[in-house]
Amino acid sequence: MRGRSRRDRRTRGFGSVAAIRMTFVTVAALLFGGCDFYYYKIPSPDQLWHIVPWFDHMITARYVRPYETAAVPRYTPVGTVPVTGGEPDWSAEWAGGKTTTADSLRNPYAGAGNAGASPAGPVVPVLPRGAEAAGDTLYQNFCTVCHGVAGDAKGPISNRIGAPSLLTGRARGYSDGYLYSIIRYGRGVMPRYGDKVYRPADRWAIVGHVRKLQAASPAPEEAAGAAVGIPPAPSATGSTAERPR
Repeated sequence: MRGRSRRDRRTRGFGSVAAIRMTFVTVAALLFGGCDFYYYKIPSPDQLWHIVPWFDHMITARYVRPYETAAVPRYTPVGTVPVTGGEPDWSAEWAGGKTTTADSLRNPYAGAGNAGASPAGPVVPVLPRGAEAAGDTLYQNFCTVCHGVAGDAKGPISNRIGAPSLLTGRARGYSDGYLYSIIRYGRGVMPRYGDKVYRPADRWAIVGHVRKLQAASPAPEEAAGAAVGIPPAPSATGSTAERPR
């Protein structure tokens, strides 16, 4: 009886080990075989999107695509005011040859925060480092092709379009607000740049850079009356009053 019990225990023990091994082999087979099943039997999520109603609705929904029709509003309606505030529009006054609003604009960088109107003449405003860098960069990007790197009208196309020098007595005599308005609305052969340099702070930074160029160069000798300013006028490109920014 004692020997039979030992043999039974060994048999039962062997059976338990065999069962464990068999279980391990089965699990391993399922795990490793499951990879093949996962990659080759289960469809890709990219092939299932069409059976999801929400995505199907998005794909087939009717909507106006950009530039599909000219009837799509491109600009805000006339008379609306942005909730974040904004500048008034004096393009009609500018096109009419008046400088009242332009000359009364306050240059935030001139006179160390002077609350008065923008000064006339080449008063170099004190620009923060960021604004100074912005004025230099924006001038190089938009202005040098016509007015030259130094503002002396020696740019790549200056002679072809008759771009004026920014170092003359006339240019020095304009108020900061006048220069700002030219940037925003254009004048003569110069198109508007308000839709390109649309942040007022960046426009003032360009004005500051122009004043810096003027201060770095001596005033040229000119005939009497040469420094008389030119009244504002619409841009010859027709862009002055076309929904200015």
